[in-house]
Amino acid sequence: MRVCVYHPAGGYKKIFETADEIGEPLPATITGRIPSFLRGSLLRLGPGLFEVGSEPFLHLFDGQAMIHKFDFNNGQVTYLRKFVKTDAYVRAMVEKRVVITEFGTIAYPDPCKNIFSRFFSYFKGVEITDNCLVNVYPIGEDFYAVTETNYMTKVNVDTLETLKKVDMCDYVNINGVTAHPHIEPDGTVYNIGNCMGKGASLAYNIVRIPPTQKDKSDPIEKSRVVVQFPSAERFKPSYVHSFGMTENHFVFVETPVKINLLKFLGAWSVRGTNYMDCFESDEEKGTWLHLAKKDPGEYIDLKFRTSSMGLFHHINCYEDQGFVVVDLCAWKGYEFVYNYLWLANLRADWEEVKKNALIAPQPEVRRYVLPLDPYKEEQGKNLVSLPYTTATAVMGADDTIWLEPEVLFSGPRQAFEFPQINYKKNNGKNYTYAYALGLNNFIPDRICKLNVKTKETWVWQEPESYPSEPIFVQTPDGVDEDDGVLLTVVVAPSAVRPTYMLILNAKDLSEIARAEVDIITPVTFHGMYKP
Repeated sequence: MRVCVYHPAGGYKKIFETADEIGEPLPATITGRIPSFLRGSLLRLGPGLFEVGSEPFLHLFDGQAMIHKFDFNNGQVTYLRKFVKTDAYVRAMVEKRVVITEFGTIAYPDPCKNIFSRFFSYFKGVEITDNCLVNVYPIGEDFYAVTETNYMTKVNVDTLETLKKVDMCDYVNINGVTAHPHIEPDGTVYNIGNCMGKGASLAYNIVRIPPTQKDKSDPIEKSRVVVQFPSAERFKPSYVHSFGMTENHFVFVETPVKINLLKFLGAWSVRGTNYMDCFESDEEKGTWLHLAKKDPGEYIDLKFRTSSMGLFHHINCYEDQGFVVVDLCAWKGYEFVYNYLWLANLRADWEEVKKNALIAPQPEVRRYVLPLDPYKEEQGKNLVSLPYTTATAVMGADDTIWLEPEVLFSGPRQAFEFPQINYKKNNGKNYTYAYALGLNNFIPDRICKLNVKTKETWVWQEPESYPSEPIFVQTPDGVDEDDGVLLTVVVAPSAVRPTYMLILNAKDLSEIARAEVDIITPVTFHGMYKP
């Protein structure tokens, strides 16, 4: 179908506005027929509160967390949402101001306090946010709303009530963990985060959380570090948003976007700053790719390098004939993409939105191939012998292995992002199809499918409609990798019922059904289908 690339009416601004909680589930109006195997819930996380009193949140990742749920029951659908009652949210509501510093918004001392108490409040140390607006996933029999700090929030996914705050620092050596764990079929959870490593230098730990315990104890209490990756810079760890996992290996991509830890600890506690102020990029550093064996955990000391890029989401990784294939949603260059995700930019008129995106890093879907035995060929020769890829790996005189990618998809200011696959069937294995949210100058306006073998693409899109990350649900008796449906939450501000749960056929992105509600939902980032 023809792809529309214009949004002059600016309807996208509506997905960056504050929403109210809903007390009772709203019944949806159904068009089409809901597949009978959909009998669970789609859970979504994102910002729902974009200001507190007269104080606005400034960055896309600052708004207070809201959890959304679409329930499927005998062909009917209901919608419910609530704020996650984190410390950041509750204290903001009580004091009617931003109390805890968020990603791009500084929390200043209470103006009602006198000058002395305000001064000393700057010296209490860094108070890390627990605003869990990024994702939700299961650990054992429980579910946790998460962000990228050390805090997770246990939630009741039936009622959406907030249950408990958990600090991962109580269990493992970690400063924070990503919102993108890998979960094995038995429920074992793996995640990554930076930590204090050997010799008082920063490093990155892979953490394992076991599945449901027979004695019903909390699996988090049995968390342990399975392997550690070294950091390219002692006091400047890279920003880590996700990692890759094959059947036998972990893959970690260390980008040139660094966290200046000394600035984070020093400047924050003295004068106040935000997370965004502590990032810096270094073009000369390039990008380092790391491998580790999974079981038993062991770092593989090979120096894989490539040019500078930004990275948030891995699509998939797998092993093939002595190689590890790594598919990524990359951003060209060394500049931090989050610099372009200030709410003022995203709420601008369409022509201004396009101008901002024009100078931002450009997106590209890339495939890198890492040889597990790089010494089998002489220096200067391409080590990659897989017949189906143009990606290369060349050993240099200093044992550095320089990687060049194969480009699987590229379009000017058209990002294939928030990727999903048939995770249960193909995570860590050779695969064919990836699904994604299409960002048009950073505005989400389409659902995409990519054949990573042939590079064929499919697109779903409707005018002035803004979908969310598509979640793949396999047909119970499905045989093919793409036998299933995609679930996405679409906001169409000018429609009579401006939000709908859209169900697409994963084969060709044709519409199967939609469930409309008479309410607008704000943007959501990630989520899951709970059967």
